[in-house]
Amino acid sequence: MDFQDEFSVEDVETVVKSAIGVVLNDTMYNPKKVNDWSNSIIDTSLKGLQSLNRPYKYAISIIIMQKNGAGLITVVSPFWDTSKDGLCKVTWENSTMHCIATVFGMSVNIDSQEIDQ
Repeated sequence: MDFQDEFSVEDVETVVKSAIGVVLNDTMYNPKKVNDWSNSIIDTSLKGLQSLNRPYKYAISIIIMQKNGAGLITVVSPFWDTSKDGLCKVTWENSTMHCIATVFGMSVNIDSQEIDQ
């Protein structure tokens, strides 16, 4: 696999942090806006990830939670090719909310396999 084809946590993190900052910067938690914020972060992130021109399909999960002292634990257990696929978690917070974005990158490159004839 070419270096440019590898899942880059750093590049994904940069794209998603930027998207979260654009959408949530200087905002106060409002439960009525969480769905719109989540959709905007996902749309902006996917456009940024697409612009990287890497051979990946991406899935993004967003959690936006009011900051009120409650705990939150998230866990994932992907079943994939660890040599090609990847995962990046981005956390962000301000004085009123937490945001956790999880990006899953699944390689679309399939190794050619020799077929016995």
